[in-house]
Amino acid sequence: MAVIEAVDVTKDYLDKGQVTTRALRGVSLTVEKGEFMAIAGPSGSGKTTLLNLIGALDTVTSGRIRVEGREIGGLSQRELSDLRRDRLGFVFQAYNLVPVLTAAENAEYVMELQGRPAAMRRERVAELFEAMGMRHLLDTRPLKMSGGQQQRVAVARAIASEPALILADEPTANLDQATGRALVELMRHLSRERGTTFVLSSHDPMVLEQVDRVVHLVDGAVRSDERRAAPGA
Repeated sequence: MAVIEAVDVTKDYLDKGQVTTRALRGVSLTVEKGEFMAIAGPSGSGKTTLLNLIGALDTVTSGRIRVEGREIGGLSQRELSDLRRDRLGFVFQAYNLVPVLTAAENAEYVMELQGRPAAMRRERVAELFEAMGMRHLLDTRPLKMSGGQQQRVAVARAIASEPALILADEPTANLDQATGRALVELMRHLSRERGTTFVLSSHDPMVLEQVDRVVHLVDGAVRSDERRAAPGA
């Protein structure tokens, strides 16, 4: 079963002058389980809008989106909240870590919302940080970490609860080239190891070289859908 099915999706915004801006124009897209892919395009092409719609952070103007076979337009607010908490992981370019919490506590946050036992959360995060080479950061707070370290913690938070789908909006935008490349390689490794589906938005050529599929958006419409061999395959 496809993880994402978007069918003829449009999204309109009404600006202050009551003029309608069409951000997406009939986008159709299917993403299978385990894909490591990117949505590419220049600023204003609709990348973030599409990710927000897939992530149930916004609603379509027309068309439909299914996540794991469930049409999200027909879900209640409670069901949407449960979907975001239990089946989706988010990585934002602004990191969005809680400054008063340690790295481990930030990574545990979604599992805490899910009601998972504290001992299980700690064990899960410790194992994950070890695998990601970040065990030394467990008790460190965000303000004591570099941008790259904060973004790695954000990735750990996104995957700790083992969601079906992780959405990453311009995850390397605030990172230098070497740190950004290391982050994308980490996400690709986690995708391969755990079978998690990753959808990244980016216009960074380095990111687009590392993914297995690139969907190009131009002016809110799909211009091309390119599949390529995985790096190192």
